[in-house]
Amino acid sequence: MPEIKKITGEIAISPTIVADLKKEVKNIEDFKKKVSESISKRTTELMEILSAGAFFLGSSDIHLEPEEEKAKLRVRIDGLLYDILYLDLKIYKSLVSRIKVLSELKLNVTSRPQDGRFSISVEGKSIEIRTSIIPAEYGESVVMRILDPKGIKGIEELGLRKDLLETFKKEISKPNGMIIVTGPTGSGKTTTLYAFLKAITKPDIKTITIEDPIEYHLAGISQTQVDKMKGYDFANGLRAIVRQDPDVILVGEIRDLETAKIALQASLTGHLVLSTLHTNDAAGTIARLQALGEKPVNIAPAINMAVAQRLVRKVCPKCATMSPASAEELNKIKKALSGLPKKIKIPEIKPGMKIPRVKGCKECNLTGYKGRVGIFEAFVVDDDMEKFILKEPSITTLRDHAVKKGMVLMHQDGMIKVLEGVTTIEEVDRTAEAGE
Repeated sequence: MPEIKKITGEIAISPTIVADLKKEVKNIEDFKKKVSESISKRTTELMEILSAGAFFLGSSDIHLEPEEEKAKLRVRIDGLLYDILYLDLKIYKSLVSRIKVLSELKLNVTSRPQDGRFSISVEGKSIEIRTSIIPAEYGESVVMRILDPKGIKGIEELGLRKDLLETFKKEISKPNGMIIVTGPTGSGKTTTLYAFLKAITKPDIKTITIEDPIEYHLAGISQTQVDKMKGYDFANGLRAIVRQDPDVILVGEIRDLETAKIALQASLTGHLVLSTLHTNDAAGTIARLQALGEKPVNIAPAINMAVAQRLVRKVCPKCATMSPASAEELNKIKKALSGLPKKIKIPEIKPGMKIPRVKGCKECNLTGYKGRVGIFEAFVVDDDMEKFILKEPSITTLRDHAVKKGMVLMHQDGMIKVLEGVTTIEEVDRTAEAGE
């Protein structure tokens, strides 16, 4: 029987289950089989197998979705959802109750959303699981997000081109200004911000964060979490943080004008501010801040760099092959990479050159891909760009200007990774639009 620490909501996964999962669960099919065999076990044990098994598979989320006569169990791996099996509604309800107890949520509340967290201890390592429950047509829909401590990467592990890595290192070493990372949910923005923090955290630098919620714990910094019930939202929290005289401030997300104003002001008064926005590309950063109600005259001098990113799947090292690109593929790559700045060194694009092909094996769940890496675009706000932003250009005009100044688009960054044998043309096209 698992040991449950009431104070922290942590399950210590039994060594027997850990050994069993590590031996038997190597891919999705193994996981399906293991969960299917465990359906008749006690809810506590089934919960252990579900959470630890998904962790060993490299899943980012576990989904429980009730339907009229059964409930679907799914997991997300490398950004894609996979069906595992259907659960009897009685087992589903027992699991939901168990998840609520662990996450310290109210058992009798089923008509409104609830968020919580618990953790699992696997071989002495604590893995946090963030729980989100919302009311759906046939019951409560549950998503458990697995926050692996290994998710904190170094800046060199992000998959940056050499020139972009040097730019990022230069910008995060500045004493003040704002760096904004943009992209949709699940595009790796938080991972990038933490890589920045990891690179600049030193004993003589005071760093404070305000997050919703805290996703990863990083030693050497002060992390705070939004608590709307207590009036601690992004704006109020940011005001309080500035009074603590930090050197670096991380704001989990800029969602409203008030937060934007305080963050921009903080960046102009001696603080390095790191944050995220939901926009499609780097050029959309300025327009998004304007849409919130801020003026270009306040935005332009405050921002040091705007970054946009996506995550592309990497080809499976076990089964991927390299074969000559077709004439059509060569033309596509040439067109995508035309006009690249001279400082970007890429292999010569010529007939007969080889690019990655996916095949699929048990190791990669027959997808041909395993793991993900970022593709990026970024522009630095120098004096010229600052003056340009003050003219209130459209997103397209600003993007064109940034490209003229040397910005490599996300789709182009992806195509460079194709030439390097990291991913495929199809995956880049799926993830980032050409000409974005």
